[in-house]
Amino acid sequence: MFDMDGTLIDTAALITEHMTTTFVGAGLEPPTPAQSRRVIGLSLPQAMLHLLGSDDNELAERLAEDYRRHYRASLVSAEGREGLFPGAREALDLLRARADTLLGIATGKGLHGVHRLIQLHDIAEHFSTLQTPDHNPSKPHPGMMLRAMDETGAEKQSTVIIGDTTFDMKMGKAAGTKTIGVTWGYHHADELVEAGADLLVDDYAALPAAIDRVLET
Repeated sequence: MFDMDGTLIDTAALITEHMTTTFVGAGLEPPTPAQSRRVIGLSLPQAMLHLLGSDDNELAERLAEDYRRHYRASLVSAEGREGLFPGAREALDLLRARADTLLGIATGKGLHGVHRLIQLHDIAEHFSTLQTPDHNPSKPHPGMMLRAMDETGAEKQSTVIIGDTTFDMKMGKAAGTKTIGVTWGYHHADELVEAGADLLVDDYAALPAAIDRVLET
């Protein structure tokens, strides 16, 4: 199971820009880019609650909808700004070719955006299950992992979540699966370890072997 933003797709610049636009448009103090990066991976309403530092669900939902509108409006000019991280395509191709391996996505991004990006990068056929907040609780709740395993028939001991945030690691641990943290994303390596990462990888070339290693433990 792969996270998207910060793991497969490099979207930090776009996300932080649209967070700023959303908060300014609502007459609120905008989060810093670092603050926006910290919430990438959560569902949008949960991310807004974290950035607001409050439990105003109505405002969070309104900000989330404004954010979606800004993001959709920017897609024409965003061409080339939602690229795969280096080596991601090669690793996905290699893993997909394994007869005993199924790939999936578990992301805070909405399902519409997931479909758009996997089609944009011609990797839609790589994935057997797509898990999003459209039909699951937000990370770090284990729902995405549990539903993915239910859909595919995978067992916990043979399932791995690969992600760049503590939300991914905590989700995997809560679901009883293995966890691999990637160090090129939006949370620090020591945070990933503290949150339960079984292994860390520094580039995609190391990922297939890391998956084999973590599944042997």
